[in-house]
Amino acid sequence: MTPPAPSDAPRQATLWPGTVIGVLMILTCGLELAVVAADMGLIGSVRWRSLILQYGACWPGLVRNWQPNYAAQPWTMFFSYSLLHSGLLHLLGNMAMLLWVGPGLAARVGQLGFLLLWVGSVLGGGLVFVAMASATTPMVGASGAVFGLIGALVMYDYVLKGRYAKALGISAALAVLNVVMLIAENGLLAWQTHLGGYLAGGLIALCLTDRQPEPAAPD
Repeated sequence: MTPPAPSDAPRQATLWPGTVIGVLMILTCGLELAVVAADMGLIGSVRWRSLILQYGACWPGLVRNWQPNYAAQPWTMFFSYSLLHSGLLHLLGNMAMLLWVGPGLAARVGQLGFLLLWVGSVLGGGLVFVAMASATTPMVGASGAVFGLIGALVMYDYVLKGRYAKALGISAALAVLNVVMLIAENGLLAWQTHLGGYLAGGLIALCLTDRQPEPAAPD
């Protein structure tokens, strides 16, 4: 599966800082870089990472019987978690995937469509995580949204074109990848978020218009 890129112009137009992708990268990278600098004692306090996890991570216990740090936390955590990461490697992996699949997909659905796809995938990933994970496990990262982008591509390029075997094969490969990552990371992988984001991205794609034209048939 390759990221869609109808032409060089749409790809370039969707990367500058004023676009959805640019804003997402500035917010996400800026926040993690600030926390890394605090971890190193360059700015702020070494307590910053602990504090942002307490206030911004997705905590399943908050929809059960835990006391939130502020009244809206059980709601805002379903979105704030996607702006936080556990370190630079975690951040770089998600941002690399965003840069790979994001520009071409934004060219296909438009800036507003891309924002709806991203936010919907973040929400879907958070909801499935909360429903399936233990109450004591916090979750951060944009991987739910990234899997949502992949789910949208699978919907556009395979499911809606009747290439069901290919769509199933990609989905199975992603499932195997998650199992391998889960083992490699000793169980510290929010696979539930990946699943929720992937499903949400595919479903939201059905409601958005794919503006990429079909290839012209040869004469």
